[in-house]
Amino acid sequence: MSDYVLSDAIRNKLKRVSTASLCTALFKRGIRNQFIQNVQQVAPKSENMVGQAYTLRYIPAREDRNPIEVFRDPNHPQRVAVEQCPEGHVLVMDSRKDARAASAGSILVTRLMKRGVEGIVTDGGFRDADGIGKLAIHAYHSRPSAPTNLTLHEAYDLNVPIGCGDAPVFPGDVLVGDKDGVVVLPAHLADELAEECAGMESFEDFVLEEVMSGKPIIGLYPATKDETKVNFEAWRKKNGR
Repeated sequence: MSDYVLSDAIRNKLKRVSTASLCTALFKRGIRNQFIQNVQQVAPKSENMVGQAYTLRYIPAREDRNPIEVFRDPNHPQRVAVEQCPEGHVLVMDSRKDARAASAGSILVTRLMKRGVEGIVTDGGFRDADGIGKLAIHAYHSRPSAPTNLTLHEAYDLNVPIGCGDAPVFPGDVLVGDKDGVVVLPAHLADELAEECAGMESFEDFVLEEVMSGKPIIGLYPATKDETKVNFEAWRKKNGR
């Protein structure tokens, strides 16, 4: 478990940067496998998901261990995860990229929302997906899936390192989600990535304006011409960026 605590200032910066910019910044540092593969928003949200990871690991279900009665156990790991995931965090589920049975449904996701959890991510699927999409909480999955999780998944470990969509996730890492998907920021890099990418977003806004005005890409993106750098600084001053 990381000792890192996501500050409000860094959270607010990450709310305004794209997963694309963050992936590029990670790539510059030699880190290439932090984008969770094949997950998408259950329903679009107007702002980014930003929160530290609280993890749940599913293993393949064995039939004699997973009758419906297991949900009567107050210590069932899936239920405990829903009640213990901290406010402002993201519950991240390792479902082994298997969406043939649901990782969770609308009742559990609603409870997470009411507890102030920022979001939920699985590399499997959610049941009651339409209902989940109508909630304020951020939710990402691979596709809808009606069967109960017990059909194929046994909730086994809480807040341990997991894989989600082929990306490593350690408890306390920072997840950022937008309409492109979800990227996992190693906790020790989150602050510097937020600062760097805030500047990248400003530059890309400038570049888009230049392209829309008819400017060619060469020398502009990346900024290899001195003229581009001068124009960008003038643009920043004019726009307060």
